[in-house]
This record gives sequence, structure tokens and C-alpha cells, in this order.
Amino acid sequence: MKHIAAIGGYFIMLYDIFRKRTRWSITKDLILREIDDLIFGSIGIVAFISFFVGGVVAVQTALNIDSPFIPKYLIGFATRQSIVLEFAPTFTAIILAGKVGSFITSSIGTMRVTEQIDALDIMGVNSVNYLVFPKIVALMLMPFLIAMGMYLGVLGGWASAVMSGYTTSSEFIQGVQYDFKPYSMVYAFTKTVVFAFFLATIPSYHGYYMKGGALDVGKASTVSFVWTSIVIILTNSVITQLFYA
Repeated sequence: MKHIAAIGGYFIMLYDIFRKRTRWSITKDLILREIDDLIFGSIGIVAFISFFVGGVVAVQTALNIDSPFIPKYLIGFATRQSIVLEFAPTFTAIILAGKVGSFITSSIGTMRVTEQIDALDIMGVNSVNYLVFPKIVALMLMPFLIAMGMYLGVLGGWASAVMSGYTTSSEFIQGVQYDFKPYSMVYAFTKTVVFAFFLATIPSYHGYYMKGGALDVGKASTVSFVWTSIVIILTNSVITQLFYA
């Protein structure tokens, strides 16, 4: 019953977000601040992880197809498919659930503990809209992070495979270009947008409705990461079935 009540509370929060909007002159500044914190602040970690994950994927692929009967360009093909379809959108979303999600939960949770949210409510401000809506809008730019992650992942795979001598640069590039389908990008970016929505709202829910003191802020951040990751994985499975079933 506890989890059912939490799901109900989550959907009530979604309704409250759009029930009464904050003035655009205020919301605009909040959105720009959230873009700086959530998107620009994540570029470094996404770039670092994507590059080296791409390198590992390429090397593992090369080791598993070490046969004279299998063309070497398949290393580039397998790296591209792995990065574009799963590692860039899904793996990065889970990483951001830890970084961005914990930041959102702790920041809103701290406002709850220090009664800043109560002050907003007393002033007649829709505190849910004020706090959560700018985060939703900011994280709708997450596809740009994922696109960067795709590029750097493939680049890391190329660098790793070529420098390790598993394939040549031309063969790897041939594999990256082989049988490319734009539908794969539609699939990847569609689920990225869905993941971004959950990344903004689930941690916000756990921060907004948390109870207790400063110690409970940390607990709420941990719980929000767990549930955000679970929802991302389940949603990934559902979207994959819808696109490829």
C-alpha cells in the first residue's frame, strides 16, 4: 500500500505542476539556471564515461570476434549499435540518475527541511510548479548530451580499436557506416526524452514530499536514485518492445 500511495502522490504532483503556472519572467530565469546546473554541469562526466565505455565496447567486441572468417569492420558496426541503441541513452540516463537525480532531491529536500517551500506556499506561489517545471524544461535538452555521448563513444571505440591493432581506421569507419538506419536514432532520442522527464520528476517527488531532518535528505536522495533507475530500466524495456516488437 505504501508504494501504491507513492505512485498516486507522484501523479498528483504531476497534476499540480501544470495547475497554476509561475510568471514567465520568473520561470525563464529558473530554467536558465537549471540548464546550467543539470545540463552544462553534466557535460564533463558524460563525455568522460562515454569515451571510455566506447573504448571498452570496441575492445570486447574485437576479442569476441577474433576469427579470420569474420570481417574486421564488424567491430565498428557492433560498437556503433551498442553505443547508439543502449549505452548512450540508457547507461548515461542511469549515471545522471545518480548525479542529477541526487542533486535535485537534495536541493528540494533541503528547501523542505528549512521550510522554504512552506514560505512559497504562504506567498501564494505554486511551489511544485516553481521548483519542478524548470527542471523538466531544462532536462528536455538531454538529447544534446546523449548525442555528444554517442559521438564520443564511437570516437573512443575507434581510438581504442585502432591503437590496439584490432582493426584499421578505414575498416572501423566502414563498420560505423554499415547498414545505418535513421530509425535507430529516432528510437534512441525518443526514449532519451522519456528518461529526461522521469529524471526531473521522480527525484523532485522524493525531495518535495520528504519528511524529517537533514539526515533524511541523504536517505531521500538514495531512494530517489534507486526508483529512478528502476523506472528507467523498465521504461527502456517497454519502449524497446514498442519500437522493435
